[in-house]
Amino acid sequence: MNSFTEENYLKAIYKLQEQSSEGVANSDLAKALGVQSASVTAMLKKMAQKKLINYEKSKGFRLTDKGKQIAVNIIRKHRLWEVFLVEKLGFGWDEVHEIAEQLEHIHSEALINRLDVYLGHPKADPHGDPIPNANGIFAKSKSILLSETEKGMQGKFVGVTDHSPSFLTYLDKVGLSLGDTISVKSIEDFDKTYTLQLKGKKEITVSNKVANSLLIAG
Repeated sequence: MNSFTEENYLKAIYKLQEQSSEGVANSDLAKALGVQSASVTAMLKKMAQKKLINYEKSKGFRLTDKGKQIAVNIIRKHRLWEVFLVEKLGFGWDEVHEIAEQLEHIHSEALINRLDVYLGHPKADPHGDPIPNANGIFAKSKSILLSETEKGMQGKFVGVTDHSPSFLTYLDKVGLSLGDTISVKSIEDFDKTYTLQLKGKKEITVSNKVANSLLIAG
């Protein structure tokens, strides 16, 4: 069984690895976890001995198949718990990340499988992130960033890339919710501000920074 710290490292490495075809650098992992590089080096040596990662001096380190399997399982647990907290306990989508960070370390496979069944095998968490199935397979997503769209485009708001409570609270404030149908009415040339028409709702304006954090599916 792996420690909480090892599991947090594996999840962070997996996410960094997904962002690049190259290996992960110690400095990037230290920044992601908010720890000192010396601490990262010591932990990586321990994880290499347990065959959770492979390291090449010129390419950085990557998860082994064993390490990847554990990381995906942690992500699966985290996202299932987020669904449970929002749908069954009434938490807001801006409240659940820290709680799920604690719950993801529960090791009972039977509990997680029953939780999955109880929730109806959800394909995505409250933020639109895909939930891998029991075999570690993620459903394919065809979403793009709102900032990559053009005037006149219409699609469904399906996820966010910024999971911070402040950003999620902002979306609640402007009345933008997952599942909303969005039409791009205009894009300002000067600052790339987007004016959006929400089906059945009011028209709203969002900055390019916000548009760069919203995922839209056609």
